[in-house]
Amino acid sequence: MILAAPAAAETLRVATWDPDLSRDGPGLVARDLAAGKDAQIRAALAVIAAADADILLLTDLDWDADLVALRALQTSLEAAGHPYPYSFAFRPNAGEPTGFDLDGDGSVSGPRDAQGFGSFRGQGGMAILSRLAIDDDGTRDLSPFLWRDLPGNRMAEAGLPESAEDVLRLSAHGMWDVPVALPNGNALHLLAWHAGPPVFAPEAMNRARNHDEATFWPLYLDGKLPWAPPEGPFVLLGNANTDPEDGAGDRTAIRALLSDPRLIDPRPASLGGATAALPDKAGDPALDTADWAANPNVGDNLRVDYVLPSADLVLTGSGVIWPAPDDPFAATVAAASPHRLVWVDIDLP
Repeated sequence: MILAAPAAAETLRVATWDPDLSRDGPGLVARDLAAGKDAQIRAALAVIAAADADILLLTDLDWDADLVALRALQTSLEAAGHPYPYSFAFRPNAGEPTGFDLDGDGSVSGPRDAQGFGSFRGQGGMAILSRLAIDDDGTRDLSPFLWRDLPGNRMAEAGLPESAEDVLRLSAHGMWDVPVALPNGNALHLLAWHAGPPVFAPEAMNRARNHDEATFWPLYLDGKLPWAPPEGPFVLLGNANTDPEDGAGDRTAIRALLSDPRLIDPRPASLGGATAALPDKAGDPALDTADWAANPNVGDNLRVDYVLPSADLVLTGSGVIWPAPDDPFAATVAAASPHRLVWVDIDLP
């Protein structure tokens, strides 16, 4: 598969992808990246190379304190001829203990009792790879924001243990505001997020929390949270874990986000998603970004990954890397991750 390159030198390609670069224990994905023998990792590297994004948000890469895994990924990409000189990662909420029995199994130390599902601190973190310089001093980690402090939150539906609201964060994985330097000297703010799923135990909590994670962003842009909204252009991107038309999530928040006049929904599409359409699907299957039809917990292909530029930006293209079944690259994409990489091309302001 040959993916069209950005239309001109003045075009910036921004992408997001869940590359499934998480393992069952700390340090294992860094080990596998360094060894260079893992077939799934080789497939993931090929997808990243094919996307040729200038900025790439990864929403499933195990985090470690020294960013060993992230550095190993950069090294592997550089060796393959696709260098990313800049990278960034905050510590995720996933795997961070809460001290409460959130799933009601009698234990306070299970993966579902953490701030976000995780068997160890840092499992399933986020990371940014960039060809543009990142303003480290200007970054904001919004991940510690408490769920109870979100105006109009639906925390009461979660069935939480007493006092858990004092510690439970809104974000299951992470929410960031990361500015990158544009060639004209201005900044493009990356509003990055990876929401928890609306399903799995504890289901009442997950469904309400997933809804509120999407609700967070309009309030952030409104200046109704403890931070001033970003100045200048921005791109909201990441894994919302909710489809606006299909699946088990509460769709009201993601629908409101996609229709927000401050955002552009370019509706990136693919031939592979269209070809993999399932019966009785309400949404356009060409827009799907996750191949979960064979997953017994989901049983559907869904649109859950988004790149939504601010309305003051000019778009020149968009797409989803999901080739048609007869494309030689289709097997590589399928081997890399159940998710599909989503990209948008932007005319630099």
